[in-house]
Amino acid sequence: MNIIEVNLDSFPITDEQFYDLCQDNRDLRFERNAKGDLVIMPPTGGETGNRNIEIAYQVQNWSRSNKSGIAFDSSTGFKLPNSADRSPDAAWIPLEKWQNLTEKERQRFVPLCPDFVIELRSKTDSLKSLQDKMKEYIENGTRLGWLINRQDRQVEIYRQGKEVEILDYPQTLSGENVLLGFVLDLQLIW
Repeated sequence: MNIIEVNLDSFPITDEQFYDLCQDNRDLRFERNAKGDLVIMPPTGGETGNRNIEIAYQVQNWSRSNKSGIAFDSSTGFKLPNSADRSPDAAWIPLEKWQNLTEKERQRFVPLCPDFVIELRSKTDSLKSLQDKMKEYIENGTRLGWLINRQDRQVEIYRQGKEVEILDYPQTLSGENVLLGFVLDLQLIW
């Protein structure tokens, strides 16, 4: 199954209805773009799922030892400032932002844009749509983002106010000044 985009102009759904739709259909992954269109994504295959958990593990392991923020996996929804609902494959926010959220906000889709995101391209993902999503994250406040493109063995690095940097087959990535001291080991991802 490929990604399906459904125009909801005639039947807009509220944030509450979107949240309920996601909870009632846990076998599918949903996002909404800034126009309110529903994006339906199939569950990942085994290879992508294994690499996603490896990425999330490395981010979580660093976050737990660093204690400066909160890490999230690919099933976490974020309500971006432009009204899009997105679920990056891995994400991180500073602890202060998490602590400023209410209990209800922590339980639902997180109403902010992560400071750091990772998207891992699977075989069914369109590179252009992932690049657009990465630009959307940056436009909404993400400070550092990595698009890992296994098919082309490249990583696109997105930063606030800078051109996209493309690395060919890197073995590690640095969290730079956003995730101080974090290094993602890509050997198990490639």
